[in-house]
Amino acid sequence: MRLRVSHSTTYRYTPRAAGIIQLLRLTPRNHEGQYVVNWQINVSSDARLALQHDAFGNIVHILTQGPTSDITIHVDGLVETSDTSGVLRDTDERFPPSLFLRRTDLTADDEAITAFAAALSAEFGADPLQLLHALMGRLRADMMFDPDPTHPGTTASEAFSLKRGVCQDYAHVFIACARKAGIPARFVSGHFFRSDGIVEQQAGHAWAEAFVPGLGWIGFDPANGICTTDAHVRVAVGLDYLGAAPVRGTRYGGGAETLDVAVTVDQASRQSQA
Repeated sequence: MRLRVSHSTTYRYTPRAAGIIQLLRLTPRNHEGQYVVNWQINVSSDARLALQHDAFGNIVHILTQGPTSDITIHVDGLVETSDTSGVLRDTDERFPPSLFLRRTDLTADDEAITAFAAALSAEFGADPLQLLHALMGRLRADMMFDPDPTHPGTTASEAFSLKRGVCQDYAHVFIACARKAGIPARFVSGHFFRSDGIVEQQAGHAWAEAFVPGLGWIGFDPANGICTTDAHVRVAVGLDYLGAAPVRGTRYGGGAETLDVAVTVDQASRQSQA
């Protein structure tokens, strides 16, 4: 599938900020099932972009900007994808899978998650792949997609208690449960081509990957109840959202800050026909 992705992030500051530093994890990499045909980042102001890779191999642009009242970061690119049934191959792996058993504040378990993971382990402990599919199915059935009660700092235990949240929350709960069951898991940020024809979205997408011996890393999208397909564009990975956030940084000075995000994911062939 040929997918065209457009992603705009706009910050406004009143009064203007004295300076901005942002980490941009907005650029995908090639691996089996994903080939980046072209990809471009444009900034509305005369900002400086420095390219590097972070510890997990993600492409990172460091944006620095002087005094400004607003800034827009726009990404546009074309990616060719193919369905690998969720199995990841030829990715840049810099750490052993065991690193992704590490607990973080956003993926920390509590008594409820511990009990839930223990029940899954008792039923499917001999087959980690079956356990992960059961985990994904139960989260899909038990949680409701709802953007109102959660925010970027919502923890897995909070979302699990609410039984609702956005794709980021589903991913954090999945990761917390998988790690509690002894299965390495990590957070993935990216984009998703919806099958319902809606191409304009309010944010990017997020899911999880878990490591299964003999197969390697496998993508699980609990918000949609599916393993990753050619509808997913994988951009960055981390222990949790903070390590894979599309835009993360700080500003100096300024007062109130507002944020607007607009994302479009569509098939390139359909755009050409239109």
